[in-house]
Amino acid sequence: MKIRNIGSNMTELSTEKATILFSYSTPVAACLNDGFGFFRTAKKKNVTTSRHINKWLDGRNATEKPQEFFDALAA
Repeated sequence: MKIRNIGSNMTELSTEKATILFSYSTPVAACLNDGFGFFRTAKKKNVTTSRHINKWLDGRNATEKPQEFFDALAA
């Protein structure tokens, strides 16, 4: 497991399963290591968290998943 601060209130957690973006202390986006691509939370977030997600995705397409998906990945 590797934790990396990538910006103000933006943290990336790398595990065996995925790389997970945290905005503040909430997991909100992920890239699965099995090649299935990028995912973002379907839960509507504030402007700053939305900006964090968009910056991290850097124009990549991401499938929306329920917040519980990200909570389980980060557990």
